[in-house]
Amino acid sequence: MAVSTGDSPRDPVRLPGVRSRRAELRALFAWPRVIDRARAVFRSALTTFVVLTFTLWLMPGVRSTDVIDTLGLVLLVAATGAVLRPLLLAGVVALGGWGAMLLGVTAQVIVMVVALELDPSKRLSGWPTVGVAALLAVICAAILDWMADSGTEDTFVKEARRLMRGIRRRQARQSGGRLLTLRRPPQGTEPGLLMVQLDGVSEPVLRWAVRAGNLPTIGRWLRTGTHAMRGWHTGLPSTTPAAQAGILHGASRQIPGFRWYEKPAGRLMVSNRPRDAAMIEPRLSDGRGLLRDGGVSIGNAFSGDASINLLTVSHAALPGRSARGWAAFMASPFGFTRALVLGVGEVFTELHQARLQRRRNLQPRVSRSGAFLALRPASMLLRDVNVSLIAEQMARGAPAVYCDLVDYDEVAHHAGPARPESMRQLESLDRMLGVIERLAPEAARQYRIVVLSDHGQSQGATFRQRHGETLKQAVERFSAPDSTDAPSTPAEAEATAEPGFPPSPVAPLLVVSSGNLALIYLTRFPQRLDRAAIDREYPQLITGLAGHPGVGLVIVDDGGPVAIGATGNHRLVDGTVQGVDPLLPYGPHARADLLRHQEAAHIGDLVLISSVDPVTDEVAAFEELVGSHGGLGGWQTDAMLVHPAEWQITQGDLTGPDAVHRQLVEWLAALGLRTQTAAQDEVAAGERLELADLAPHGVEQLSPSRDG
Repeated sequence: MAVSTGDSPRDPVRLPGVRSRRAELRALFAWPRVIDRARAVFRSALTTFVVLTFTLWLMPGVRSTDVIDTLGLVLLVAATGAVLRPLLLAGVVALGGWGAMLLGVTAQVIVMVVALELDPSKRLSGWPTVGVAALLAVICAAILDWMADSGTEDTFVKEARRLMRGIRRRQARQSGGRLLTLRRPPQGTEPGLLMVQLDGVSEPVLRWAVRAGNLPTIGRWLRTGTHAMRGWHTGLPSTTPAAQAGILHGASRQIPGFRWYEKPAGRLMVSNRPRDAAMIEPRLSDGRGLLRDGGVSIGNAFSGDASINLLTVSHAALPGRSARGWAAFMASPFGFTRALVLGVGEVFTELHQARLQRRRNLQPRVSRSGAFLALRPASMLLRDVNVSLIAEQMARGAPAVYCDLVDYDEVAHHAGPARPESMRQLESLDRMLGVIERLAPEAARQYRIVVLSDHGQSQGATFRQRHGETLKQAVERFSAPDSTDAPSTPAEAEATAEPGFPPSPVAPLLVVSSGNLALIYLTRFPQRLDRAAIDREYPQLITGLAGHPGVGLVIVDDGGPVAIGATGNHRLVDGTVQGVDPLLPYGPHARADLLRHQEAAHIGDLVLISSVDPVTDEVAAFEELVGSHGGLGGWQTDAMLVHPAEWQITQGDLTGPDAVHRQLVEWLAALGLRTQTAAQDEVAAGERLELADLAPHGVEQLSPSRDG
């Protein structure tokens, strides 16, 4: 009897499947992949051997054993990890949120504890001893792996690729594909848009870093012509919530500052507080936000009407069970454990850098202790989590993703926007862009990358450092005729009162600062007051503040908004100037910025902008921050946009975040990622464009707009 083989042309049904399996096996056992896997196994074994040898040497009372025993323990650790890690990952996925974080902290320690307990040589006994040894081994492994990678993100990339392949294979099975396949999923062909926000990075700082060669990823994009860079003007207020209200929703005028007071409700709003952000978002959303058509929001203040929200402040929840990127990061030895250990190193780095500033008497500077010591490693951890979540969404094939990376902004607030510590954080963000680029071949779409910032930062000694008093103390001094004392309880406490309880008393003159922008409210009056009404209550307040050397502008309603300075005033509606124009130090956009800001909801009775040095462009923040943003002056209103070079800017000079929103919507529509009705409603520039229509004539990679 003749036996038909898979190679026989008489078996047309089996032939394609057999050939496919043989192709997969050839790909699996191809020499490059075999060598790569062997190298990874050898490195893992060597790392474990070194870590265990060092850990056992450090532990008191551990008897000496030979190398063979330690090699056996290495194999035991590998076997234990192979069995337990899938179970732990399943547990992390099932728990989600805080449960995933808590289990992720202990996952690697659990693997090591079990292996040490099963050690036949019984060199360690007792849970306290075994637990300490396991924790020490995990810490040493994280440090050694980081050193072996020479500070690169290679291991992080490999873990992310493994995550992405698993997600795509799972999706293929759910779509009717084979239950088991060895073939790597090919990159998708449909377009996608990935928008990465580098929080607080001004265009001048980014251009300088590129030209200095410190940002290899963005620099390569610009030098090879795949991307172009240009600046855009943020306007007032130059804060993340206002910028994201505009970029994500096209509604920046709903946000008058980082903090503000709402007279009708008698409530102080702080936009990065989850409960307040949840109240603000319905005011912004009309259902047609930037991410409305299946988009994903990661790490933002507001959602942009996204279908999936991960670590979004207005939704105030950790990623749940469906976010495998969160679970994989928490359970991986190269994820949360690594970030936690390196975060401790960031604390020591911060202490050293702060000490150097003090020893060198570097000015201006502010204190870098207290909560900032925890904030800096937390920002680094959040960055790695966000990139893992981006990788997951790229594997799922999300059409549009918008993610905010905050590392640079947090450090620059306390160190200064162009200081070495801040530039180091900017370099790390550039490495993350390189990671995302390396992950692109594993994605379910062909993603185009847009990099933008929400504002810049301006440097300067603070108002208190320069003048020996805070702005609140100056306001109290100029309002001395009023006999009402401010309460000892901070005004922010009113915002934390539970509904149904009587509100705490609020200062009759409430000063709310956002960088070098301050809003002053006369809280006893339900409506916004004009100058005549304010002068009746506090006759010295406006003239006193306008004459203060730390205050550059006082804006008040006096038959229309008027900007008052020490030696002149500027009527904003018609441009009439009396005396010396107080807007001159703030640049050509100042009048338009202030006029738009006067239309914002819940604006203060008085709006203050600090003085700005005409030589250095330094501002005097009303908060204790050496790098600040929120008002006008310096680089804080100079944001940047890096986009594919063949895409034209059609929204003029991009003044204000609402214009950036319209531009991004237009690009989404050109990629086919925006429903036609929404695009027609939101894009102000004529007909919907196609990708072929976006090619400019003579694109500049580095805009010379501010070189002069």
